[in-house]
Amino acid sequence: MTALSPHASILTLNVNGLNSPIKRHRVAKWIKEQDPTICCLQEAHLTSKDKHRLRVKGWKTILQANSKGKKADVTMLISDKTDFKIRQVKRDTEGQYIMIKGTLHQEEIMLINIYAPNTGAPKFIKQLLTNLKEDIKNNTIIVGDLNTPLTSMDRSSRLKINKETVELNEKLKQLDLIDIYRTLNPKTAEYTFFSSAHGTFSRIDHMSGNKASLYKFKKIEIITSIFSDHNAVKLEINYKKKPEKGTRMWRLNNTLLNKQRITE
Repeated sequence: MTALSPHASILTLNVNGLNSPIKRHRVAKWIKEQDPTICCLQEAHLTSKDKHRLRVKGWKTILQANSKGKKADVTMLISDKTDFKIRQVKRDTEGQYIMIKGTLHQEEIMLINIYAPNTGAPKFIKQLLTNLKEDIKNNTIIVGDLNTPLTSMDRSSRLKINKETVELNEKLKQLDLIDIYRTLNPKTAEYTFFSSAHGTFSRIDHMSGNKASLYKFKKIEIITSIFSDHNAVKLEINYKKKPEKGTRMWRLNNTLLNKQRITE
């Protein structure tokens, strides 16, 4: 029996429809190439009856949340190579999110895959986080198409974020959730979506996690997609790495700095 790797990866992409057999084949091939532990998709536009069309060899477990029509849906595919044990699944009846709880590499994990509406996205996400606050712990990872740039740096236009987004960021902060990409890439301007209507790029596809788990997040990258109007985001997690005991965050002592300035 092959030993399970202590590493895991989560991949998220708004696929912008999978009704075409050719496109489904291309996406399946792409998933195999990326080889994620968990693949989160948004807007597959497939009903629960169409789930068999999304079969990807090596990702037998498929979980979906669908609306009555094909307006919104989110999907999770879990690799056969992982020891993920699902304990609870919560599906949104409108197909805007799906939440799973379980264990991965014998550690608790809670993963939420979100597809936020095109209008009112910050308010929607803030309300969702409020509704799920009892479930959100230090093992929580939130991924998906949030339809919201979280900072002005996430827009090629550099427009300031609006009041609703400021309030969303406050809610994330209250729940100790960080924007993993921005935390690991504080000065990098990369984007996941191009708006042809506005002629602007933005980063609206995100991954957030609890700041206490930052030491596990090994790498995050934006991956170009040729079959969707969104780019993918991939997070690599190291479950073997543990926080060092007794380590403290180094901080600059401003008092000493001020004293040094006075004596100069």
